[in-house]
Amino acid sequence: MRVLAVPGIKVPKEEQPRDYITDTPPEGEPGFTVPDTAYYLRRIADGDLVEVVAADVAPVVKPKKGA
Repeated sequence: MRVLAVPGIKVPKEEQPRDYITDTPPEGEPGFTVPDTAYYLRRIADGDLVEVVAADVAPVVKPKKGA
């Protein structure tokens, strides 16, 4: 699952408490990839994280040649 923190919040990663999930995704990614564990589901339920779903990411459309 991919997640982002809500603006203004830094959420510690489950097994790396000094590494944070922020509101800025890693370069080239729509969000931080995390396992589907109780920790992250609880952080989503608490409102600290939001899940990034495929519909939130606009697909890249390449123009056709000669159009």
